[in-house]
Amino acid sequence: MKTFIDHATASTVFNKDEAHVNWHDETLWFVRSKRDKAVFQIPEWEQLREAGSQIKNHVLSNMHDYLVAFEKKATENGITIHWAADAKEHNEIVYKIIADTAPQPPEGELKSDSKTPPLGVGGLRMVKSKSMLTEECHLNEFLKEKGVEVIDSDLGERIVQMREEPPSHIVLPAIHLKKSDVGETFHKHLGTEKGATDPQYLTEAARQHLRDTFLTRKVALTGVNFAIAETGGFVVCTNEGNADMGVHLADVHIACMGFEKIIPKVEHLGVFLRLLARSATGQPITTFSSHFHKPREGQKMHIVIVDNGRTKQLGRPDFRNSLKCIRCAACLNTCPVYRRSGGHSYHTAIAGPIGSILAPNLDMAQNADLPFASTLCGSCSNVCPVKIDIHDQLYKWRQVLVQEGHVPTVKKLGIQSMASVLSSPIFYRTAGKLGRFLMKNTPFVTNNNLNVWYQQRDMPDVPKESFREWFIREKGKK
Repeated sequence: MKTFIDHATASTVFNKDEAHVNWHDETLWFVRSKRDKAVFQIPEWEQLREAGSQIKNHVLSNMHDYLVAFEKKATENGITIHWAADAKEHNEIVYKIIADTAPQPPEGELKSDSKTPPLGVGGLRMVKSKSMLTEECHLNEFLKEKGVEVIDSDLGERIVQMREEPPSHIVLPAIHLKKSDVGETFHKHLGTEKGATDPQYLTEAARQHLRDTFLTRKVALTGVNFAIAETGGFVVCTNEGNADMGVHLADVHIACMGFEKIIPKVEHLGVFLRLLARSATGQPITTFSSHFHKPREGQKMHIVIVDNGRTKQLGRPDFRNSLKCIRCAACLNTCPVYRRSGGHSYHTAIAGPIGSILAPNLDMAQNADLPFASTLCGSCSNVCPVKIDIHDQLYKWRQVLVQEGHVPTVKKLGIQSMASVLSSPIFYRTAGKLGRFLMKNTPFVTNNNLNVWYQQRDMPDVPKESFREWFIREKGKK
């Protein structure tokens, strides 16, 4: 199991570079502002949200029927369907497809003293489009250990892959990096001019680098944005066309999807395509919305449908709505905590508010810190295109985690102490008077480095009286 730093500690590290944090905050708020401008241009926006929400609610209540219908139609179309119970099975299925496709290597080529086979030996190579499911399953790491060379073709994903970092954002994987960071990365890996920061120059370098990849990889993997039960087809949305380039030139197309990506009919697709891009980047629609229904002549097409905890989440009444997510990242762009703590502080594939309600379902103990990484301001729920009650679920997860004992002892004792204080009016008033006395006469009691609040903020002036005392006094004047 990989080690990780809890969110609070990782956020502290991220916040050491204040200028960078401010830039990160402002950049994401700019994307959020674009979203607002785009949705306010559509009078029926709220009706679209409600429609999307109700369609997803219907699917979640009839998931079995739609999955069976999708499998039947897809199989009739010549697509091979695979079912994966968890991340391990998903990764093994993908590897087997690649291994079965690759030609046998020359005699003796696989001999190596290393436990890890040389990358790309025997044609074990794949070009990959963006897929948050494969990030969730840690597919790249698994395939690398098996000797499979994987090239991410989405520009942001390719940048973080070169840097050996996970994506920090669902839609904008390298949003934590500045142009200078990208320039340095490309200089190291692609041989571009040192110090180059011109976006057009860097993009052209990436284009030339990836062109050979598209032409030489016989296996291409994509994610799935929407899978249509009625037709057995699926839709992949990109802005760069990299998914199309990969699969149209490959002999084998592997599409990986969580089972929640199902929608009932083609007529429902328009609702989600109008919601997705506007919520994600403020665009009317993604540049490419590619529809796949069957393999072309001579090509093989596989769809891997993955559970990996989704059935468990579906069975949780308070949290099943999280499976409605269409991965637009609107909640990340608006979240004040995400914007000022960075995606990597969440130590999970999907960061931000939505990730904080999905991750505890996968591993409650490891991800117990994430639901507390929120102000519960509700902005995430307000912008969610399918009306997931994100901030309510964050609050409910906190209750579950405390009840299950997945919080630090200090926090647990603090919560218990506050519960005792708040449940007794006399105790509450006495504690308030004592607190005001100590803060006024012995300020070092609170103004020290043991007080996390004090480390980041100036403590407020001590009030002369409580609100209750003020209210009683003012009421007595009447």
